[in-house]
Amino acid sequence: MAENTTTLETVKEAAGGRWERARLFLSEVRNELKRVTWPSRKEVYATTIVVILTSLIFGLYLFVLDYGVNTLVQWVFRRFGAA
Repeated sequence: MAENTTTLETVKEAAGGRWERARLFLSEVRNELKRVTWPSRKEVYATTIVVILTSLIFGLYLFVLDYGVNTLVQWVFRRFGAA
C-alpha cells in the first residue's frame, strides 16, 4: 500500500534549500496580501473612534466600580473596627 501523505520532510525536499523556502514563503505572503480587502480611510477613522470611545466608557465604568468597592471596604473596616 503506497503512502500518499505529505510530510514536512517531503515539503522541505521539494522546496529546496533554506533560501528557496524563504523565497517561496515570501511569494506566498505576497499572493495572500493581494487578496486582502483593505479598509478605506473613512472605515479606519470610524472604527478608531469607536475603539477610543469604548475604552473611555469602560475605563470610567471600572473607575466608578473600583471607587465604590474601595469605599465599601473602608466603611466595613471602620464600622467593625479593623485597622
